[in-house]
Amino acid sequence: MNILILSIFGVIFILAALYWFPLPGKSFKQIYAKVDDRLLSALQSFRLENELESITVNASEWNYLVTGVGDRTVVFLHGMGGGYDIWWQQITHFKGDYRIISMTYPPIPTLAGLSAGIVAILDREKIDRAYIVGSSLGGYLAQYLVKNYPARIERAVFANTFPPNHMITKRVGKMKPILPLLPEWMVMRNLKQTTAKAIYPASGNSELVRAYMMEQSHGMMKKAQFVARFKCVLDYFDSPDIHDLNIPTLIVEADNDPLVEKELREMLKATYPSAPVETIRQKGHFPYLNAPDDYNRILEQFFSQKAK
Repeated sequence: MNILILSIFGVIFILAALYWFPLPGKSFKQIYAKVDDRLLSALQSFRLENELESITVNASEWNYLVTGVGDRTVVFLHGMGGGYDIWWQQITHFKGDYRIISMTYPPIPTLAGLSAGIVAILDREKIDRAYIVGSSLGGYLAQYLVKNYPARIERAVFANTFPPNHMITKRVGKMKPILPLLPEWMVMRNLKQTTAKAIYPASGNSELVRAYMMEQSHGMMKKAQFVARFKCVLDYFDSPDIHDLNIPTLIVEADNDPLVEKELREMLKATYPSAPVETIRQKGHFPYLNAPDDYNRILEQFFSQKAK
């Protein structure tokens, strides 16, 4: 009997140790060792020079950056693996002509919850209408905002993203109840593997893309945030009619995006047939990181167009 009890406790201890196994630590210097010194210095300076604001909305704390000058405001929305500073090259480029807002999502598992936080930030900053630029999950969230808060949106960019659909749920929906039960190290290990096998090669072996995503998986992003963002990807809604709403909209895509396959990209264009499309060649899922000049030029042209 004593042996059985000891065995049970031993199994419990091993399982607990596996579940609570800490994430392997890596310093900023180690993660960004292969990144060009100029880019590395720019990112470090951006983080040091910009202090974040905070606001609590429905018991969730939001941290966001507000910077820049101008009569018009641009709101940047990141994807599943990102934060407010993933847009630093766009923020730095546009802050002389636009007011900029960029945030990191708290662990909120619904698009309605994320949208409520974004609108609360706009209200706090006394911004009636804004240009909204969203990539990946951020592009999906941008569509939700256009649908549910059209009076707050002046222009919209749906980038490297997908429209409301049931295809993603059919493929990965079974993970929704399982993902919260997995230990954090296992969730982040999967992100590291996806980065190494798909995201990094598709980016043209961009060391900046690899390092930023590795930093996320080494503790910058928490499991709770990843799980919540995963649930948001599966959060279905009816797509907005951008023509009837008269909201100028641009679609930005990459022709080799490993995370948004061609079928989903074509589905997005079919959902918004009146939206012009900019296709970035061979830059993968994060062209705003590894092709910032091209990306900024695309946004500049779109922002400067006269509304019809």
